[in-house]
Amino acid sequence: MTKYQTEDNDIKIMQLRSLCMVAERGTVSNAAENLFRTQSAVTRSLRDLEQTLSTALFERHSSGMLLTDAGKCVLPRAQRALGELQQIPAMMARFKQHGSHRDEAEPIWLFNVRRLQIFLRLFHLHHTQSVASALGISQPAVSAALKVLEKGAGVNLFQRSPKGMMPSTAAQEMAPHISRALNEIRHIPEDLAAHAGDIQGTVQVGALPLCRSSLLPRAIARLVAQHPSVKVVTNESAFSNLVTELRSGDVDLILGALRQNDSVPDLDNRVLFTEELVLLARPQHPLAGKPLLPANLGHTQWILPRENSPGRQLLDRAFQRLGMAPPTPVVESGDLAIIRGLLLNSDMVAAVSSHQLAYELRAGILKPLSFALPDTHRAIGLTLRQGALHSPATLALIASIDAEACTDAS
Repeated sequence: MTKYQTEDNDIKIMQLRSLCMVAERGTVSNAAENLFRTQSAVTRSLRDLEQTLSTALFERHSSGMLLTDAGKCVLPRAQRALGELQQIPAMMARFKQHGSHRDEAEPIWLFNVRRLQIFLRLFHLHHTQSVASALGISQPAVSAALKVLEKGAGVNLFQRSPKGMMPSTAAQEMAPHISRALNEIRHIPEDLAAHAGDIQGTVQVGALPLCRSSLLPRAIARLVAQHPSVKVVTNESAFSNLVTELRSGDVDLILGALRQNDSVPDLDNRVLFTEELVLLARPQHPLAGKPLLPANLGHTQWILPRENSPGRQLLDRAFQRLGMAPPTPVVESGDLAIIRGLLLNSDMVAAVSSHQLAYELRAGILKPLSFALPDTHRAIGLTLRQGALHSPATLALIASIDAEACTDAS
């Protein structure tokens, strides 16, 4: 580990709570009064956090406590993590029976990293034994943590079923907030390392088909050449799943064809360039190199994007504008390896973005057919969570993607 690297659960939420309150109130005594803790407990909490992070967070003066540059670096993450957790009690109140709501200054029952990790694991795995094995703890410890959370929430968070412990509606509303809080804590050592001039950490990228073969690999290669301590993890799930993970902070960005996100107002789209669909085939295809009319495509075996995908919708509209019935596929796929293999070993025709198989086009391995598809331009770019405080590694990858996109445009 480098100086600022630490395990997530080494940073205690109660320590971050002390940091935020001392920064707000200016002295340990004022912070202790607002936290209903002793001055010695607050002082010890700050000292332990500084030891964990291997840096001083405050300058101690007779007049009070002043944040150091490192403290100013940590504070925004700490505030965001606490802010996510502090929203949960009001959400839980909606699920309680009338008259059972109680006011509480702060949700102390949520201020435990391990407890939150157990909740998220059970949320995804549905079995206490699986959670215990994954986290290296006992099954009774999992049950005890769940009991504390349900008591604090005042509602059932999981329900037993033949499929295991299934999250209730209340748990489903809690989960994104807990996930975002833990991810904010995870980025604190990375922020400190970046402050000291070392970009490190892990970037989780939602990789949509359009950018998997060229733009994203080149951007990653550029990134790790400049910042060898950065790790990139790609996620090739469906767009709807990637959006869920983006909103939870488990995915840092999505790269590919942009969607209209009117139904998800907390997302931002940033256009990098536009692309249009082309029809590709192998060079030996009977239609290759010839001017084509709609009638020439009547007996074509099609490889098309999946039904209801943006590319498929554009293609269907293009054929309708040409007065043709939308093509019927023999293969639906977004996997470039499968599409490439089918094209090279058959007389099938694929409708894809030219960017997806740019290498094959430059090398002459595949050929575009001479048949224009009207109005199939679509925006390619980044989908980001609105208002997110991106990690230094994420910002570095975004800069690399921008640089590679500019190279393509020049």
